[in-house]
Amino acid sequence: MDLYTRSLRSPIGSLRLVVRDDGAVVRIHLPGEQPREDARRDDGRCDELARQLDQYFAGRRRRFDLRLLPSGTEFQLAAWRALSEIPFGETRSYQQQARLLGRPSATRAVGAANGRNPLPIVVPCHRVIGKDGSLTGFGGGLACKQWLLAHEAAVLAGHDRAAAHA
Repeated sequence: MDLYTRSLRSPIGSLRLVVRDDGAVVRIHLPGEQPREDARRDDGRCDELARQLDQYFAGRRRRFDLRLLPSGTEFQLAAWRALSEIPFGETRSYQQQARLLGRPSATRAVGAANGRNPLPIVVPCHRVIGKDGSLTGFGGGLACKQWLLAHEAAVLAGHDRAAAHA
């Protein structure tokens, strides 16, 4: 399968979107991440992903409706499915996520799986925090994670944070 890519300007910086030729989303690179895929530039195939991300950043989308094809181990895929169940604007601890997976002692493994999430924002690993409520690792950095959580809180409170910072 061929891969296609485009960049998307966002309030957290430039994202690099990667989809297959059939439109399935395989990767979203956060600002500062180096793309690992050999992909051709083709804005048309990435348009739906870009549109939904734009809506999210504008405060008009809380859930994504995309065909996702992340690549990972069976455990990683299960961890990423669990991330997708965390409601918009809410957080869970790594320990809570491990319990949901039926592996209550696998907190570190959950953290490692989340750290390899190839679809940040769409598969919301930013919604996982330390059990004491502290912000912990995120591929885009803690400031980015904090922005995403504050954005979702502002949307829930009826404010369009992205527009206020544009």
